[in-house]
Amino acid sequence: MEKANLWYGDFHALKNIDMEIPENKITAFIGPSGCGKSTFLKCFNRMNDLVEGCRIEGRFYLGDVDIYGKTDVNELRRNVGMVFQKPNPFPMSVYDNIAYGPRTFGVHKRALLDEIVERSLRQAAMWDELKDRLTKSALGLSGGQQQRLCIARALAAQPKILLMDEPTSALDPISTGKIEDLCYELKNEVTIVIVTHNMQQATRISDKTGFFLLGELVEYGDTVEMFSDPKKEKTKNYITGRFG
Repeated sequence: MEKANLWYGDFHALKNIDMEIPENKITAFIGPSGCGKSTFLKCFNRMNDLVEGCRIEGRFYLGDVDIYGKTDVNELRRNVGMVFQKPNPFPMSVYDNIAYGPRTFGVHKRALLDEIVERSLRQAAMWDELKDRLTKSALGLSGGQQQRLCIARALAAQPKILLMDEPTSALDPISTGKIEDLCYELKNEVTIVIVTHNMQQATRISDKTGFFLLGELVEYGDTVEMFSDPKKEKTKNYITGRFG
C-alpha cells in the first residue's frame, strides 16, 4: 500500500503508511492499544467501509489490483479471510459453520461441501478432533477449538490472505500454542497478517514486524532484526518495555 491515510470523522487514525507485505510469510503488527493496528488490518478487506464517517485515501493493492478501485467487495472478502479477537462461531453445527461461506458463493452439492469441510478442518489441524462431531453445535466446543474452527471457516473460501486480529488474546497458553503452530504451517498456503499485543508471539511466529504508534508506522522490517537491533529509538523503547 502507498500513502494510506484514514480518518474517522475529524480523527486522523492512520497517517501516510507505506508497506509491502510479502507473500506466504507471517507479518505481525505490534504497538500499544489504540495506535491503529486493527484499523490498518481492516483496510485489507474493506471492513472499515462499514464504519460511519470513515474516509480512506491512498492505494491498497492486492497483487496489481487496487482494492479501493472498482472492486467486487464480496470477491475481495473471499480472497481475504478474517479471524477476530474473540471466537465467533455461528450458532449451528460444526459442518454448517464451515459450509456457510462456500454455500454463500454458490456451492450446494453435498459431495463438494463434504470435501471442503474435510479439507478446511485438516488445514486447521482439527479433522481428527472433530470428524465425529460435525453435526454437533459449534457452541459446545472449547474456546480454543472455537477459534481454530473460525480459522477453518475462513480457510473454506480458499483465501489468498488471512487477517488475524489478536486471535489468541482470549485463549489459554496451550490453545495459543496450537494456533501459533497452525499459523506456521499455513503460511505455505496463505499469506498471514496478525495483530498481536504479545511481543513474544511476534518473535516466535512472524517473518516481518511493523511497529505502530499514534497512527504512524514507526518501523517495519525483518522480525529478527527489529527485535535484536531496532533502528528507531521509539521502537527500542517499546520492545524493551519503557513505554506502552
